[in-house]
Amino acid sequence: MSQHANSDPSRRRWLAATSITGGAGVVAAAVPFAASMAPSERARAAGAPVEVPIGGLPPGGLRTVEWRGKPIFVLRRSAEMLGALRAHDHLLADPASRESIQPAYAANPNRSIRDDVLVLEAICTHLGCIPTFRPDQGAADIGGVWPGGFYCPCHGSKFDFAGRVFRNVPAPTNLTVPPYRFATDSTLVIGEDAGA
Repeated sequence: MSQHANSDPSRRRWLAATSITGGAGVVAAAVPFAASMAPSERARAAGAPVEVPIGGLPPGGLRTVEWRGKPIFVLRRSAEMLGALRAHDHLLADPASRESIQPAYAANPNRSIRDDVLVLEAICTHLGCIPTFRPDQGAADIGGVWPGGFYCPCHGSKFDFAGRVFRNVPAPTNLTVPPYRFATDSTLVIGEDAGA
């Protein structure tokens, strides 16, 4: 008789069960280990990049996300908003954004990589308040000529649809543009420079 013919079937089942249980244990241990490789909440708050889906954001729509503990505005500018940017440079404190903070790829009249998508730190450059989005506000309730954009209710600073500050308001500079890039046409990554 061969050695295999004398094999105990119960022993074979026991070995199979042990192998399956061991495999399940390895998988159970690997899942938390793999998850631990992702940035923690603390790391994300400290500056880990944040992915922002923008595919469903309609023209004129605003989304606010958090990066480095700061609110970030992502605005899908409409054709009307983009058109309004060209009409009031003479009313701005720094229309060319020479005194403002933005990456080199956002140092243009629209302060963005793509004309239709604006990314800004939602922190007023005066005292750090959070401006409100006022897309249709005009001269009637805020005073002076203002086509709409971002308004800081704390001290009255006004910014246009590119985050550029108007003259004669407390904020000294334009809103900051953080580093960002497009991972796809419909996904932004805030916290990583374009071309990185």
